[in-house]
Amino acid sequence: MNPTTPSPKRTNANGHRPRHWLPYLGVLLLVTLIVAGLWPKPAPVETARVSTGKLRATVNEEGKTRIRQRYVVSAPVAGQVRRIPFKAGAEITATQTVVAVIDPISPALLDARTRTLAEAKRDSAAAQLERAKAQQKYAASELRRNEKLYQEKTVSTQELEQIQWRETSAARELTAAEAALRQAEAELLEFSNSTAATRPPIELHSPVTGRVLKVFEESSRAVVVGTPLLEIGDPNDLEVIIEALSRDGAMIKPGTPVELEQWGGPEPLQATVRFVEPAAFTKVSALGVEEQRVYVVADLLTPVAQRGSLGDNFRVEARIITWQKEQALKVPNGVIFRRGDQWSAYVVAGDRAELRSVKVGRASTTETEILEGLKEGDEVILYPGDRIKDGLRISVVKM
Repeated sequence: MNPTTPSPKRTNANGHRPRHWLPYLGVLLLVTLIVAGLWPKPAPVETARVSTGKLRATVNEEGKTRIRQRYVVSAPVAGQVRRIPFKAGAEITATQTVVAVIDPISPALLDARTRTLAEAKRDSAAAQLERAKAQQKYAASELRRNEKLYQEKTVSTQELEQIQWRETSAARELTAAEAALRQAEAELLEFSNSTAATRPPIELHSPVTGRVLKVFEESSRAVVVGTPLLEIGDPNDLEVIIEALSRDGAMIKPGTPVELEQWGGPEPLQATVRFVEPAAFTKVSALGVEEQRVYVVADLLTPVAQRGSLGDNFRVEARIITWQKEQALKVPNGVIFRRGDQWSAYVVAGDRAELRSVKVGRASTTETEILEGLKEGDEVILYPGDRIKDGLRISVVKM
């Protein structure tokens, strides 16, 4: 064979040439898959937009309604109160509606023993009066006689003063005896006339126009002076009592607007702070923590026709607006976080997260005011946490 003659190419039994590059292709593909699997994937993030709009800072607390003026009708005399025909919610008119009638209790008739004791008390008082008259007459006579002797220089000044003192004491005893006799005679006269005259019933009229809030004594029974019978008020004249933390109450001023929600209607009610009570009280929270709280009193501004059946001691959710701004640059609270002694936020820059320092202002329960570091329309990352770093590749998740 001529050495210059090329050797014939190898073929397999089917006449095809063997493919030696296939193993290298498989290795390259495997390496590519491994690299692709180990290559860092973009971190999925949720984002929000920096916007401009209304922002307000509020104190959110629970409260309850309360009738501004409440009146308790009490028994002015001891007697038998008749059955009260009113139920809670009944309408009444000032000075016209009779809310209760009391039959005064007449003095009990004296029995023989009691009458004898009363008569004996009167006779004893009369005897004491006669004795006091005699003593006063004798003391006065002795005083006149000794005054003449004193003028004749036969009685000393000390003796005359003692006699004057005895005459004064006798006159006072006479006055006391006369009063005791009059009292004993009045007791006998009162019981003697108890069967001859009957006291008229006493009618109690409503002091205000409104509704009956509570009936303390519905059935007929004997009552003493001062027994409460009914509670009356005007359910349309409402105020709101809000329990706020003392640190929040210190910055709430009279005239601060209040919105009342969760009261049973579709629209929030409008109110305004009248005053903050000057004394706080201690209350234990549901977690067992002692808190210093203070009552904030607010007046309702919403007309009565728009309150539905809102009444006394109804629960409401109060939002006390301590600050508000119509055009504020703001972001959701979940955007900003503390890094060192500064507030920061992550901004979406292409497919990367860019860390920026920001200056914040007031905040509400959901949004925070941005003073510096961001502009309107910037896309920022929500709840970045520790997984997001400056320059990290990210992918925005559409919610």
